[in-house]
Order: sequence, then structure tokens, then C-alpha cells
Amino acid sequence: MPSKSLNSFGARRPLQDGVHFYSLPAFESKSGIGLGKIPYSIRVLLENLLRMEDGRLVTKENVDSLARWTPTNRPEKEIPFIASRVLLQDFTGVPVVVDLAALRDAAQSFGVDPEKINPLFPVDLVIDHSVQVDAFGSPDAFEKNAALEYARNGERYTFLKWGQKALRNFRTVPPDTGIVHQVNLEYLASVVAVTADEEGPMAHFDTVIGTDSHTTMINGLGVVGWGVGGIEAEAAMLGQPMALLIPDVVGVRVSGRLAPGATATDAVLTVTQLLRKRNVVGKFVEFFGPGLSDLSLPDRATIANMAPEYGATVGFFPVDEETLAYLRLTGRSPEQVKLVETYCKAQGLFRTDRSPEPVFSDVLELDLNTVVPSLAGPKRPQDRVSLKDAKSSFLKSLSAPVQERGFEIAPELLGAKGSIQDGAKPADIAHGTVVLAAITSCTNTSNPSVMIGAGLLAKKAVEKGLTVAPHIKTSLAPGSRVVTDYLDAAGLTPYLEKLNFHLVGYGCTTCIGNSGPLPEAVSKIVKEKNLVVVGVLSGNRNFEGRINPHVKANYLASPPLVVAYALAGRMDLDLSSEPLGTGKNGPVYLADIWPTPQDVQEAVRTAVRSDMFKTRYGDAEKGDAQWNALSAPEGKQYAWNPSSTYIKKPPYFDGMTLNPGPLTDIQARAFWLYWETR
Repeated sequence: MPSKSLNSFGARRPLQDGVHFYSLPAFESKSGIGLGKIPYSIRVLLENLLRMEDGRLVTKENVDSLARWTPTNRPEKEIPFIASRVLLQDFTGVPVVVDLAALRDAAQSFGVDPEKINPLFPVDLVIDHSVQVDAFGSPDAFEKNAALEYARNGERYTFLKWGQKALRNFRTVPPDTGIVHQVNLEYLASVVAVTADEEGPMAHFDTVIGTDSHTTMINGLGVVGWGVGGIEAEAAMLGQPMALLIPDVVGVRVSGRLAPGATATDAVLTVTQLLRKRNVVGKFVEFFGPGLSDLSLPDRATIANMAPEYGATVGFFPVDEETLAYLRLTGRSPEQVKLVETYCKAQGLFRTDRSPEPVFSDVLELDLNTVVPSLAGPKRPQDRVSLKDAKSSFLKSLSAPVQERGFEIAPELLGAKGSIQDGAKPADIAHGTVVLAAITSCTNTSNPSVMIGAGLLAKKAVEKGLTVAPHIKTSLAPGSRVVTDYLDAAGLTPYLEKLNFHLVGYGCTTCIGNSGPLPEAVSKIVKEKNLVVVGVLSGNRNFEGRINPHVKANYLASPPLVVAYALAGRMDLDLSSEPLGTGKNGPVYLADIWPTPQDVQEAVRTAVRSDMFKTRYGDAEKGDAQWNALSAPEGKQYAWNPSSTYIKKPPYFDGMTLNPGPLTDIQARAFWLYWETR
């Protein structure tokens, strides 16, 4: 862990009420290096280096190299980045806790108190990746899926519950609370944190690395963070820096505002296509310009979430008034909101419409007025297609070669189909039939405007007499329980349920392949006829085989469009001009049921309340009855089950002593024997 900062640049200054900080303006004054035009995200990294400078892990030269960043003179140097906290989900979090438990056993064998083994930096683990959509389309789907989740994952959950109790600096959010990135956005992230160093309380930027690629969602809140591998996360947890090549920063100048009919999902699919073409892999992306003031915080988070899909390390939005408004909405304390405002203004990093624009390595333009209703697919998130072109694009993909992201269906097989008994009547399953429709993923379920929009569209569809065919596997998997609260408050839940979009769980479901099995009759026909059937989901990834093994074509879409395609039941349909179906009074078109921006804004304004976030997150770490019923081992050390085939004590420390022996030559004899006998 870094020792006391050397403060070579005299940047440590008082902030408020006995709290100090490492001042970027003070650094400018002392060093003579101007920072006013450097991208906000680079200045956040610079504060990190100033605060962590100890002459060993972080040197004065590291600080100087980063401070001299320019668009045309980016030093080809690495800097050490020490994040202030680590974010885990349960799949990637279990090995981390296993290693900590093994370290505690080793400490005991060395005669050291095992309780001394803890993360040095705060660690948050959100259990969200284990729920699968088995039950759907019924009022008890959530309870059934939760019961199966615990039955399948009891051993893992018991182990993590031990970690929750035994480890310090380690916080666990139990299952069925929400998706890790939405929980991070709505609850865990502080934007500005206060921790104690050797000289007292110190304010600093909240920075995070996580073991899930979509950790970048938090960039929408003004927090620098990204996804890493498990080894890097463990090193960070134990105080070790990450080596980061000083990045290029691509600026995206945002102007205009979304036109009626366009959603934040359409904007993010447009951004993903735009940036993927520009090749921003390994680079920072930072959004700026007058359009930010008309872009809500959830919209920003939706765009930031997709940074892995457009290839960037981060997709950063600076802190501004919208950030503060979101912190208030989501129940952060007035004192925390004031700290964020005071600190960011003191650092010169509080964006306003009058703030000078930073300089960037490259600049792209995003005019929100040009964004149109869109989908992405059928195989990659960057393959955006406008709604009006979706039909022709899909039909073309059926015959297109695989190397052109097609399915190579022979001409004589394009008309293949089968029939199943679908409730009270038969239904044809053919190429282009929608068999899976999922409102899912951290990307969109964090955004009230698109979730409310889906509910309003469902309401109008029900009122016009439209229904969803029973063979379509529908699901509603919100990113937090607050989504259920505001859909209930808006009176929209009953309409979603009438279209079979019942709650199935709070977790990362369809996006990671936890869509569960299709109805048996559907999967049987798909296999027999080799059909290219379709999934439509509000997620962030749609690679073939990822969503469901029987669903070859998958399209990313906004939650309202997910409902619309479930109603239509087909992808070979132009929803911009052809009817979705026949209602009580004849054909019904998408335009007939699409909610107006005014309707969405009014519903969001009245239904989404701060008290919902305060109530839901007030006891987020306590868990539900099933979590509390788990009987987890007590004590400083984990009681390993020798018969377990999953949670096993690793052998890393077997035979290790406190005083390592002398280094010896590597014995390569076995390798040479193998080589000589080839």
C-alpha cells in the first residue's frame, strides 16, 4: 500500500471542515504546467498520482509525465494507477474471496492473526450473475427463478456470506437486489470520497476497477473506472498499482437533443457504431459540448456502459449540475452532494455550459438530432441498422456468407418452417420468428425513460387489443428493485404483465446467456428445420450463441422496441410502415402505440422518487429471507468442505514459510527430455 505522499508539488491543501485534498490548481501554480485544456479524465488520473506519490510505486516523474499530456505529444510512458475501490460480481468475485480465505489459513500457519488478512482498499461484491430465466410469463416467475438460483448456487452463496461476515473492508450485496453496475450507479459510487491518511481526512475522486467489462457504466456519473481481469483486481485490492499507458483521449462533441421517437438506446447504438469505426481500442473517450446539458444522467450512463462495445477503456462524462441532481434523486445525503460540488469546483473540474472545451487527440461529432430509432444485429453490437431498414437487413443476412455476418441459408430452404400448438391455436415457426424478447441488462434497465416508455407502450397495446403469442419467451429483469417501484407507481406493471412481461429476477440474465431454455416445442422445431429464429433484447451483447444456443439472430433494442417486436412476433416486418398486428378495431401500427416524449417525461417526473432509492438501498446489504436463511460458517477462517468439487482450498501456500529459501536455478530437465523424444 502506498506510504505517506511525498507531496513534491505542494498540492495538499485544506478543502472544508478539516478535510484536505490534493489541489490541481495548486499543482499548476507550483509546477508552472497549465492544466486548463487537458481532458477532465486525464486530470482525474493526475489527482490520483499526486495523492499516491511515494517515490516508490508512484514517482515525481510519473506525475510530471502525465501533467505534460497534449494531443500531439502524448508520452509513450506507463503510469501507475491505484484505484480507490474494487467492484466484483459473483462469478469473478468467488476466486477473490477464495484467495483471501487461503491467505488467512496461511497467516494462521505462520503464527499471524488471520484477521489481519483483509482488502487494503474497499471492495464491493454484488451477487447478480447467477439467476437464470427458467420460469416466465407468470406472476410467480420471480419466486420460482429465485428458488432455483439458491438451489443451484447454495454452496457459493454460503461461502460469500462467510466472506461478508468475516472480512473487513469488504461489502456484499446479496442476490436478487440488482445488477452490479446499476447498484454501483444508484448506490455504491460516491463520486468524491473521504478517507483518512496519516495527516487526517482527505477528499479525493472516487475511482474504481471492476471484474466486469461494463464497469464503465459508472463513467456516466463522472467516475473514472473500467473492467480488468481477476489478477489485476486482486492486486488493486491489496494496494498494488495497475500499469497504464498514458492514453490518447478521443473527444465526442455532443450537440442537439434526441428527436421524438428516438431513445437513449438509439443514441448508444449510434455512438457504438461511430466509435467502433474510428478504432478507439485502448483509448479514453470523453464526451463534451453543449448537448450534454440536455442529456440526462441515465442517458449518459447508458452510453458509458457500452464502452467495451465501442472498444474504449472509458466513456467519460464530467461532473456537472445533472450529476448533482442524480445524486439527490438516488438518495445520496445532502452532505455528500455538497462535498461533490465543492470538491469538483475546487479542482476546476465542474462542467458548465461556459467551461472551456478541452483539447483532444481526435474529435468526433454527435448531433443527437440525427439519431433515429435503431437496432443492432444480428450478431454484433456495433452493427446498427435503422428501424426502417431492419426488415431488409435481416432478410439479406439469411443468405449472406458467414464471413459477412450472415447465415448462409440455401435459397431452397428460405421457406422452411414448422408448426407448434401455441396455446389454443397452432403457430408457425419460421426464419425470422421472434422467440425471445427480453427487457434485460444494466445498459437500459438503469434508465427510467426507456423503462417507463416500455410500460406506456404496453399500456396502449393492451388498450388496443394486442397480445403476445405464448411461444415467445418474454422476460422483465430490472437492474434494481427501484425499477419495480416506479413501474408500479406509474400503474404500468399490470400492462406489461398482460403482455407476459412478468418480473423474472433482478440480475444479469439474458445478456450473459442466462436466458434459460426456450419452450420445448419451439426448440424442437428450430433444431429440426435449422431455423434462424430471433431474439430481441435490451442488452449490450448479441453474439451468436451467447444469448441462447437455439437463437442464431439477436438484436439489441430499446425496451419499448423489445415489447413492439414481441407483439409483432417477426423480424421480417417493417415496423415503421407495416402493422404490428390486428387489434379490436383493425390494424395497429407502431406509431399508434408509441408514447410521446411528454407522456414519458410526465410519468418519470411523477413516478420516480428519491424515497424509493432511500428505502431500497437502506438495507441493501441485509438480503431477503432466503439469504438470511443460509447457514454460513462463522469464524476468522473458512471451514473448507473436503468433499466439495467447487469451493476448494487452493494449494498456493502449501509448504510456504515466512522466511523464503534462497533462489535456485529453474530445472528444465523435464522439458528437454520431452523435446528430445519428439
